[in-house]
Amino acid sequence: MTYLVGTLAGLCVTLILVALYEVATSPARAVARELMEIRTHDPSPFGSVSRRRRQSNKQKLRDVISMLGERVERGGFDLDGWAKRLVQAGYWSPEAPKVFFGTRIALTAGLAFTGLTVGALFDVRLLGVLIIAVWLGGLGWLAPSWYVLRRFHLRRKEIQGALADALDLLVACVEAGMGLNQALVRVAEEIRNISLSLAEELAMVNLEIRAGTARDLALRNLAERTGCDDVESLVSMLVQTERFGTSVGRALRVQAHTLRQKRRQRAEEAAAKTTIKLVFPLVLFVFPALFVVVLGPAVLQVIEALAGVQ
Repeated sequence: MTYLVGTLAGLCVTLILVALYEVATSPARAVARELMEIRTHDPSPFGSVSRRRRQSNKQKLRDVISMLGERVERGGFDLDGWAKRLVQAGYWSPEAPKVFFGTRIALTAGLAFTGLTVGALFDVRLLGVLIIAVWLGGLGWLAPSWYVLRRFHLRRKEIQGALADALDLLVACVEAGMGLNQALVRVAEEIRNISLSLAEELAMVNLEIRAGTARDLALRNLAERTGCDDVESLVSMLVQTERFGTSVGRALRVQAHTLRQKRRQRAEEAAAKTTIKLVFPLVLFVFPALFVVVLGPAVLQVIEALAGVQ
């Protein structure tokens, strides 16, 4: 009975995590998966029916979670802050905040119910069951936010690392005679192999400009979507250059040189921190082994000498 309850609890948690992963999958990844299925499977009616059935099941799950998110929206939670953070993490869908809060509620309820069920089956006291349920519920509430924040930091780090190379390409395109809009399109195509996130952001800027948005507003939206300080400084420089009519190529070259210096300084800072970070592994793992190897024979000899004296 104990093994059965543990297996069922593990299966429940696994299903919840799989559902969270499926909901958190980005639209671009979902489209890529569907295209891969179309390419690999035979174009038979049975394959099309099964694919539509899977899509309908995912849509039903998404609708249920969105409905829970709408209840949270009516409750007055800070949806605007999380909506901005979700956009910065790469989730551009308008339904992303609802899905996010719906996932938090579903995980909280599921993990809390799992804790209550497992505690009741193992005959745990009521206070212990409540403590386990509260801890699991808190974990279910915080896990999606941790995932979104981690994705945001990774995406910002990726954009920050590829921005200097993108500026070099932008300088080359502008000095070759291309306009800024055309240069952004070309850089988005070339930088895709280095940073897909930066390529998508630059392509979005071009789409906003084509849709009729002013260039300065589209660039400010770029800085707001990325949440990167280097992108904000670049956008401020481009807006001021367009306002005062100065040379765009010269300003971009200066900005690219500044970003390269910042990247070098970050690398030097990370290298300087390694000596401090190595102290803890040395103290915890290396030094005890050295003490055993060096002092072990001497300790054994002292023990044998003391035993002989007695």
